[in-house]
Amino acid sequence: MCECRDAIGIFDSGVGGLTVLGSIWERLPHEPTIYLGDTARVPYGTKSADTVIRYAQACSRFLLERGVKLLVVACNTASAYAVDALRAQHDIPVLGVIEPGAQVAAQVTRNGRVGVIGTAGTVNSGAYSRALAATGRDVEVFSAACPLFVPLAEEGWTEGPVPRQVAERYLGGILARDIDTLILGCTHYPLLKGVIADTVGPSVRLVDSAEATSRAVAEILDGTPLHRSDGSEPERQFLVSDSPEAFARVGERFLGRGIGPVTWVDF
Repeated sequence: MCECRDAIGIFDSGVGGLTVLGSIWERLPHEPTIYLGDTARVPYGTKSADTVIRYAQACSRFLLERGVKLLVVACNTASAYAVDALRAQHDIPVLGVIEPGAQVAAQVTRNGRVGVIGTAGTVNSGAYSRALAATGRDVEVFSAACPLFVPLAEEGWTEGPVPRQVAERYLGGILARDIDTLILGCTHYPLLKGVIADTVGPSVRLVDSAEATSRAVAEILDGTPLHRSDGSEPERQFLVSDSPEAFARVGERFLGRGIGPVTWVDF
């Protein structure tokens, strides 16, 4: 297996982080990438903070051994619990998906009332509230856990009456709080962006953390020797800790294209 030492390293508990990877590819098409899906331990969203930190440290060590130049924690739960620990341990840039999404939401909200949807782990961590407070904007945050969105996205049930009813049930409470901005605080949720947008209506701005994160990655690399822009064909690796076949099958929905060879790894 090639070490691909010029690569951006991205990890997630499973396939959701592929929405972040796809956005990075669109924004930085010449950058090589290594994506690690920790599918043997999925989901992270139901685990304790200590367990998530331990898993995230294992993923980051694995990618750092391959010489990645920048690490993206493409999982909201791992971002909530583990980013500070990873930054303290590693001397390369470490970027989670929470801070970029919070910064965009703080910029675009008009009335200072921001909704956040995510896994129970992300919501219970309070990470988005802290990240929004850190922007310096006077923002009120209203959160809701939406656990059924994850299996709906993975099964491809992204439109029709079933996801619409689920969205209406989950989002009714925070819509009643007069939010004007909603952060999609799970990397699975961009696949349901259409049904979510229909449910919240045109007056609510959706913030896609995958898009916000890819923008932040570009800002880190731009104008530095780390930035790859020579036009050569980049290497793109997919590594998983369980069932490459299942990852490739579901992952096509998230990337909107076929996935190349997927390699099983143990760490």
